[in-house]
Amino acid sequence: MTTVLKRTVFLGLLIGIWEVIFRLEIWPSLLFPSPVTVFKALLEGTLDGTFIIALGASFKRLAIGYTIALLLGSILGIFIATFRLVEDTLGSLVLALQSVPSIVWLPLALLWFQGGEASIIFVVALGGTLPMTINATAGIKNVQPIFLRAAKTMGVQGVSLFWKVSIPAALPYFITGLRLAWAFAWRALMAGELIGTGTGLGQILMFGRAMGSMEMVIAVMVIIAMIGSIMDQMVFRKLEDKVLTRWGLQKG
Repeated sequence: MTTVLKRTVFLGLLIGIWEVIFRLEIWPSLLFPSPVTVFKALLEGTLDGTFIIALGASFKRLAIGYTIALLLGSILGIFIATFRLVEDTLGSLVLALQSVPSIVWLPLALLWFQGGEASIIFVVALGGTLPMTINATAGIKNVQPIFLRAAKTMGVQGVSLFWKVSIPAALPYFITGLRLAWAFAWRALMAGELIGTGTGLGQILMFGRAMGSMEMVIAVMVIIAMIGSIMDQMVFRKLEDKVLTRWGLQKG
C-alpha cells in the first residue's frame, strides 16, 4: 500500500468517525457540525471569494515576515557561529527567547505598531527568526574540519573559504531552518490574526466564532492544516531531501 493510499484511508476513517459522533448527537449540531456541513461552508467560502481574499491577506503578511526572518536569522546565525563574543552574548539571548511563544510578543507589538499590519508581521518575523538563527548557527559550527583543511591545502582562504566551503556544507542545517521557521511563522501568523485586525484567515476564524458558525470555524481550520501540510510535504520536505541526497547524507 502506497503512502498516499494509506493517508487517504486514514483520512477517510477520521471523517467516518466524525460523522458517527455527529449522528450520536453528543453535542448540538450548532456546536459540532457534520463533515457535509463543513464541506459546504468550505465550498461556499471559496466560491464567493471570502477564503481566497483572506488567504491572500494572510500570505502577504507571511511572505514579508518570513523573508525578514530568513534574512535576519541567517545573518545572526553566521555572526553567532563566527564570533565567540557574539555567541556568548547574543547567542545566549536567542536561546533564552526561543522558549517565549511568539503570541506573548503580540501585546507589545500592538502597542508599538498601534495594532496595524506591522504588529502581525513583527510577530511572524520574530517567530521565524529564532529557529532560523539557531539552525544557521549549528550549520556553520558543524562544518566538518576535513572540508576546511582540504580547501586550505588547495589555497582557499578567508572570505572565499567561508562562501565556497562553509556555507555549502551548512546547507542541510539551513534547509531545516527554513522548514522550522516556516512552521513557527505560520503558527505566529494565525495567533496574531486572531487578535489583530484586517482580513486574514485568523480574522475569519474569529468572525465565525462570533457568529456562532462552527462550520466556518472548522472550514478555516481545515484550510490552515491543508496549507501547512502542503508546504511541508511538497516544498520543504522535497527541498530537504534534495539537499541531503546531494550531500550524500541519504540515499536518493
